[in-house]
Amino acid sequence: MSGKRRPVSSPLALAVLAQLAEGPMHPYEIAATLRSRGKEHSIKLNYGSLYTVVDNLARHGLIAAVEARREGRRPERTVYRLTEAGQAELDDWMTELLSAPVKEYPQFEAALSLLPALGPDEVLDSLRQRVSILEKAIDDERAQLTGLRTVLPRLVLLETEYGLRMREAELDWVRGLVSDLEDGSLPGLAEWRDWHRTGDMPTSLAELSGTAVADVMSGGSISDGSGRPGERTARPGDQPASGPGEEPPG
Repeated sequence: MSGKRRPVSSPLALAVLAQLAEGPMHPYEIAATLRSRGKEHSIKLNYGSLYTVVDNLARHGLIAAVEARREGRRPERTVYRLTEAGQAELDDWMTELLSAPVKEYPQFEAALSLLPALGPDEVLDSLRQRVSILEKAIDDERAQLTGLRTVLPRLVLLETEYGLRMREAELDWVRGLVSDLEDGSLPGLAEWRDWHRTGDMPTSLAELSGTAVADVMSGGSISDGSGRPGERTARPGDQPASGPGEEPPG
């Protein structure tokens, strides 16, 4: 079920469950395996967080301690295994993430939503810098992926492929926006420029706070957490719905 509340819900917790599905391990071994496979590029990984996640998973019965193991002169380490409940949680969680798109909140998208706060020339300079950075990152990632493909099967490189495709798509889109700003074809560009020149917000931008935009946006099919997919969320000024046997408010 999409949107299910999970007892431990961080991506790192999912990674721990997935590692223990391969066999019992102690936390240090889990971290070392994730790093050796390059998973820290997709999942934020640090030892402090890892031990907290392991403790939480154990407290909720998703993993269980099986033994304390000592290797050489190193401190004794607790080895954990995946429980039956943990395997069920892993299966359900992975199925949900793969099948059900969810609304995420990338920082670049947030900046785009507030773009008029900067002047057009400042935005253009910033986007040109972004293009340059993306081009370099994509060249590096392509070279890295080519090298990895010589030693690893595609199955364990899918997140790298996906990340590269997303960067390529972003670069293509940002280049298009830069072109629209450079040749002046972006609708509203003149009003935007006048606003930063005079300090007077044009009516066309001021009206963006009206309910017409909210009415259009509420028709989306992916839930943002404020209602079920496709369901219009109540806003101030809406009339309350009538309950069973009640007359509509008049």
